Amino acid sequence: MILTVTLNTALDVTHRVPRLRPHTSHRVTAVTERAGGKGLNVARVLAALGHEVTATGFAGGPAGAVVRDLLAGSPGVVDALVPCAGTTRRTVAVVDESTGDTTQFNEPGPQISATEWAAFLTRYTELAARARAVALCGSLPPGVPVGAYAVLVRAARAAGAPVLLDTSGEALRRGVAARPEIIKPNVAELAELTGSRDPLPATRDARRRGAHAVVASLGPEGLLAATPDGTWQATPPRTLRGNPTGAGDSAVAGILSALTEDLPWPDRLTRAVALSTATVHAPTAGEFDPRTYAEVRGSVKVTAVPAGGR
Repeated sequence: MILTVTLNTALDVTHRVPRLRPHTSHRVTAVTERAGGKGLNVARVLAALGHEVTATGFAGGPAGAVVRDLLAGSPGVVDALVPCAGTTRRTVAVVDESTGDTTQFNEPGPQISATEWAAFLTRYTELAARARAVALCGSLPPGVPVGAYAVLVRAARAAGAPVLLDTSGEALRRGVAARPEIIKPNVAELAELTGSRDPLPATRDARRRGAHAVVASLGPEGLLAATPDGTWQATPPRTLRGNPTGAGDSAVAGILSALTEDLPWPDRLTRAVALSTATVHAPTAGEFDPRTYAEVRGSVKVTAVPAGGR
């Protein structure tokens, strides 16, 4: 079983409009709702790849009830969300169909009490003891300690489960110090962590700070990975037009699934880039277009980066 953790789950609402114009009214052509938050997106992609997945985190209030109902309709994903008194946040994405650009509005999340956090830790420890790997994803809701991910990394490592951490800011800084197996920041998050805007030295610096391996998202240019086995850049064969929301979560699912299958790093990166690219052609986060995935997978270019530089 692979365990995904989404402490700040969300009800993701996507509106599609013919063209987005500021300061005007819009006629929405389509609305979709999904159980969201980065870890739930990862869980759905992992399940689509054929992996057994359990999803935990917090859910509460009317939006949380909808999230759980929607999650029940996600084949292969086991709901292990922990109830909270506050209301699960909503995120609203507006997709401009004329350009494919997406404008995102993210609410902060419910206030989590000390009692609720303690209940989650108990549940998490039980689940991590049965997990082959753990994904810790996304922001922290109010009330959760800023060092929460460091606590969760250590608990998973004590249970013998490798951890992939995908977060940002102080939560990432403290989480890295707990020595996760993999971190997956984007370029901005990596620069905030290390102070370097050059991804190559920044990935290597992040490893020195505690991460066993660092996989940095380079946007349309793919992924850069610094690992104990070497450094590689993986690039897609072409840039696709579409909705990039959730592409990074699909990359996490690709890396984590390949890790549990004991694939070498170039194959992990190939899968991650292909899934990320195929997500751009999917209607919502947590999905990927199977045809695009099959087409792109054989054309991803993985290049070894010399120890002294590119």
